Amino acid sequence: MAHWERHFIFFIMHFWVCDSLESVDQNTTVQTAFVGRSVTINCTYETSDPSPYLFWYQQKMNGIPKYMMMIYATNVQNDKDFEERFTANHTKTSKSVPLTIQDVCVSDSAVYY
Repeated sequence: MAHWERHFIFFIMHFWVCDSLESVDQNTTVQTAFVGRSVTINCTYETSDPSPYLFWYQQKMNGIPKYMMMIYATNVQNDKDFEERFTANHTKTSKSVPLTIQDVCVSDSAVYY
């Protein structure tokens, strides 16, 4: 077996094994919120990575996904458009990263993932 073939097989096996251990779950498909109140969208994940990079995106109807924030360890870096009313708290022990939207507006209607 050639040197490059061993590396190629290792790469494929590594990619397949890592990919099969990753999952994200949002326990609700539709969530209703009242204008002016806050709403929390729950999200849990499963990974073998001890310090995963996690992201939240917003996608409005017929729009493209828009980057909201990145969470790494306990650090959250929000995009400038999502700094004020959008927060996420990473809980490593329960492998969850819920998104909370404060002072909900009608314009917040979207898919969040």
